[in-house]
Amino acid sequence: MTPRRPDKRDRKAEHLHLALDPRMQEARNFFDDYVFVHEALPEIDFAGIDTRTTFLGKPLAAPLLISSMTGGTEAAAVINRNLAAGAEQAGIALALGSQRKALEDPSQRATFEVRDLAPSVPLLANLGAVQLNYGFGVDECAEAVRMIDADALIFHLNPLQEVLQPEGQTNFTGLLDKMAAVAARLPVPVVVKEVGAGLSRATAERLAARGLRILDVAGRGGTSWARIESARADDENLGTLFGDWGLPTPEAIRQVRTVPGVTVIGSGGIRSGLDVAKAIALGADLAGIAAPFLQPALENADAVARHAARLVHELKIAMFCTGARTLAELRHAPLVRRSEIR
Repeated sequence: MTPRRPDKRDRKAEHLHLALDPRMQEARNFFDDYVFVHEALPEIDFAGIDTRTTFLGKPLAAPLLISSMTGGTEAAAVINRNLAAGAEQAGIALALGSQRKALEDPSQRATFEVRDLAPSVPLLANLGAVQLNYGFGVDECAEAVRMIDADALIFHLNPLQEVLQPEGQTNFTGLLDKMAAVAARLPVPVVVKEVGAGLSRATAERLAARGLRILDVAGRGGTSWARIESARADDENLGTLFGDWGLPTPEAIRQVRTVPGVTVIGSGGIRSGLDVAKAIALGADLAGIAAPFLQPALENADAVARHAARLVHELKIAMFCTGARTLAELRHAPLVRRSEIR
């Protein structure tokens, strides 16, 4: 199944179509800048390697989150249901795409309602933080959570995307105070994430100081929303100019990890279980992956679960070859920059 080329008025469908275009992906893998120090004598049994963890109070089979992608279209409904069923099979977390469309048009709610297919894994609702300056408040945020029986609400930060988007909303004033106020009243935790340009240490410190302590760095390295929105606006020169804007994901993880008391989700350009292992060793608690799950989700839930199993197998190989039995031990596995290898 491949989504048909959408009418340009259908923003969500157009996003989905363009996200499948390889030209919208960062060509460079910034995780390749790091290599593990190989342990030739690991003294562990591969069969005993344990990738289990917890997130939002629920057990996970591996430190994986299928990151926010889509909703609000016919194709998105199929994708989200396959992602949910696949995540449940694999025992990993799932974040849905922005629910703004479903709040504005209740007929689109069904494209997000997947809890019946994922009853035991963490499920995350999602709204753009900028919506707090365009009519949304705590009631809409609470409704997004209720809509999918979510375990948390993501506020995504996307200033670069919005300023390049033809219909973008660019008033980002006062959002820190508003996000903190919503978080104080919601019955579930709030996650704050970027969408491809990364969170810096300074931004993470400001968020943590206001009680927003689950942070998804979503750095540069994966899907370029600058390229996507510039293509939609028929101004690909802007996509070229700003296509490499932002902090690469490994650096964003390193910076945010230094902020005390935060949970770090590393996402943006994670394409393999080896990348997941490097993200954990750099300081992430969880790794978020979006685009690599899109094609499997266009097939069926089993394809999603198989892809997750492949990632876990690759993660375990990296753990075995660093002598790490558990994720806690992996966090201390030595990484070196490739440029430092002589």
